[in-house]
Amino acid sequence: MKGAEVTTAMVAAQFLSVGLNTLIKASMSKGMSNFVFVAYSNLLAFPLLLLASTFHYRNKTPTPINYSIIFRIFILSLLSISVQTLLYTGLGYTSPTLFSAMEDLLPACTFIIAIISRMEKLDLKLRSSQAKSIGTVISIAGALIITLYKGLPLTSGVMPKYDFLSSQQSLWLLGGFLLAVAIFLASALLIIQTWTVKEYPEELMLTTICCGFVVIPSFIVAFIAEENPKAWILKPDMELACIFYSAIFMISMRSVVYAWACRKKGPLYVAMFFPLGVVFALVMGVVFLGDALYLGSMIGAGVIAFGFYAVIWGQAQEEKMGHGKNGSSSIISSSSSEHPLLVNERDDTNSFV
Repeated sequence: MKGAEVTTAMVAAQFLSVGLNTLIKASMSKGMSNFVFVAYSNLLAFPLLLLASTFHYRNKTPTPINYSIIFRIFILSLLSISVQTLLYTGLGYTSPTLFSAMEDLLPACTFIIAIISRMEKLDLKLRSSQAKSIGTVISIAGALIITLYKGLPLTSGVMPKYDFLSSQQSLWLLGGFLLAVAIFLASALLIIQTWTVKEYPEELMLTTICCGFVVIPSFIVAFIAEENPKAWILKPDMELACIFYSAIFMISMRSVVYAWACRKKGPLYVAMFFPLGVVFALVMGVVFLGDALYLGSMIGAGVIAFGFYAVIWGQAQEEKMGHGKNGSSSIISSSSSEHPLLVNERDDTNSFV
């Protein structure tokens, strides 16, 4: 049941992310400053998280926090503001198509960093490890199919088109570079977040402190980067709705869910849900925006579903063997599998390293 709860929460969080992306695209087309958006969103989210933390811990004392955890949270805050700023700046220089394609690479990047940091121990002799590796690649391939390939139209509709050559070449390359850096930093954020929440299992408190650290740097960046003073004036329109949506559902709720899922299942599990967002965007476009449904989209969605299932299956197999306890995605070496009695002896110590 715990696995089903985490999966349900992650699916809901990814669905909400697609809704935010839709609002951001519409607001930026009307002149919204991405720097001001990031600053105001974090400013509004902080008191909401602070209020939630006060209510949550009203009858109990949170786990004591040490300087090492504080330092990691500070690093997480720097990564968070960097990812937010780079993603939306890169989106402004390129197109939503390239934005989606880059975001689909998050699972692969997270998997590689997790292996390098020894959070994931790749042992291709184990079927669970094979399933996670192959499933990650398949999900990315499916997401890229949806993003870059149309095929025959299956329904009528108006499909938005994005011209890859509409921007100046230099700005397009710069935007692509910024998106690539943002994806790498987002992967590192998931790794460090998992490392932190394993030792400090208080997701709400961790998110609140991190958001508090983000507020000041986000305003400093916005004051330096945004030259138009009118961009700071908020009106009761789509931009204001976008800021409230981001503060409540993304920075507050989604961040807590991501931290909780990282502690339960590990960073790769969380990253695997990002290609799933492409499927949600496809469905929302067809249902609410009247977009055409193409054969390539159907094929890509099926490929993503297969790859996603492979990773989930691999994760479940590790947990059955006792190697995924408490969300750890470590895989003990093949030598241990030759001595089954060692599994129970190491179960309590096989936590995240």
